Amino acid sequence: MAAAGQHVHGEADRCGALVPPGARVLDAGCGTGRVAVELDRRGYAVVGVDVDAGMLAHARDAAPHLPWVRADLADLDAAVLEAAGHGPGDGFDLVVAAGNVVPLVVHGTEAAVVARLAALLRPGAPLVAGFGLDAAHLPLETAPFGLAEYDTWCAAAGLVLAERYATWDGEPYAGGGYAVSVHRRA
Repeated sequence: MAAAGQHVHGEADRCGALVPPGARVLDAGCGTGRVAVELDRRGYAVVGVDVDAGMLAHARDAAPHLPWVRADLADLDAAVLEAAGHGPGDGFDLVVAAGNVVPLVVHGTEAAVVARLAALLRPGAPLVAGFGLDAAHLPLETAPFGLAEYDTWCAAAGLVLAERYATWDGEPYAGGGYAVSVHRRA
């Protein structure tokens, strides 16, 4: 992305617009840790979680000082994080799910994943998720769900839509194949 002249830290910028440095952030579905590493560089207290051991190995190589937890987001809760030595205390100040995390979880677990992530937030804290809504923006032939369904899962988990963008850089959302949604815990 950077080699192509694209801005590679839009996710971290969006997180930084929502919570100040020092905030506790959970990078859900962190993959190789690109977003978590950048947030750490900016002064955030970050915990990265991913189910893929190979991805986490890359993340650990990139930032061995950061806490990386191997867990399925559908099973993630405070006890899982505490068992790994990285409990959320009284909750995270922000949970970020970048890189099509929600559409790529096991089909049928999406609502449970949203509920699990919401439960780890402090009251008023945001869940920020960016994902594709069509084949052009997903590594899938079709989108497994739309924004209305995602918003329903969020509402059922006690989250309220606060903002929605077309990009991590904050372009207004007016429909289209990609959305970044900010829902806050009530």
